[in-house]
Amino acid sequence: MADYDLKGRVALVTGGGEGIGRASALALAKAGAKVGVLGRTMENIQKTADEIQDAGGEALPVLADITEADKMQAAMDELVEAYGRLDIVFANAGINGLWAPIEEMSPEDFAKTININVNGTFHTLKFAYPYMKENGGSMIVTASINGTRVFSNTGATAYSASKAAQAAMVKMLALEFASERIRVNVICPGAIESSIDDNTSHGSHDAGEPVEYPEGQVPLTDGKSGSAEDVAKLVLYLSSDDSRHVTGTEIFIDGAQSLLIG
Repeated sequence: MADYDLKGRVALVTGGGEGIGRASALALAKAGAKVGVLGRTMENIQKTADEIQDAGGEALPVLADITEADKMQAAMDELVEAYGRLDIVFANAGINGLWAPIEEMSPEDFAKTININVNGTFHTLKFAYPYMKENGGSMIVTASINGTRVFSNTGATAYSASKAAQAAMVKMLALEFASERIRVNVICPGAIESSIDDNTSHGSHDAGEPVEYPEGQVPLTDGKSGSAEDVAKLVLYLSSDDSRHVTGTEIFIDGAQSLLIG
């Protein structure tokens, strides 16, 4: 991993208790950042914070639900009160939700996915922005290859819509925040070894036409999924000064998976 120096900077990672969020929080702390580890389950975020502290870093577990605006405002206030500033925001928390034909998907199913993935991202960036205006910094959003480059995963209507919305939000805010030297980018992972499948529900049957792919859908790695640590390395780059001229950009991290199945 490249040696990035983030000493003196403060980062917030949502969904920091597991998977990509945990790996990124650990990587940011190793690079010298003080890290707010935000999530809905204190046990998970405390474990990540403890790992950081045991390795000699500084971390604060921040308990909040990204869908609740008042809780996210309070979370930003808590982090800045503790560390004095905010330089890096990784809006990573989200769900897969229900993957099913639209006839099986209730309005409530659709709204839940949109609320967490889109409204939650909006709350994260909105309430971070006032604290980042003075010094600039980096905002990073986790979207997906789905809804941005891939549309063949049938049944993923709500999820893909939410990911497309995140990508559009990033591009709008990259221009809006440019005068404050805040960079806003979106990463689009493909298959990554993580626990996100735990919050995925599937309908009773597939939608659309069946599609057959060559064995192994990740050409670069002979079908093997990427790791959370692979994504964390990209988050480090986008958090660092090495990416000072990169904003409003979708970055695909999928081993060419989306080029094969898109």
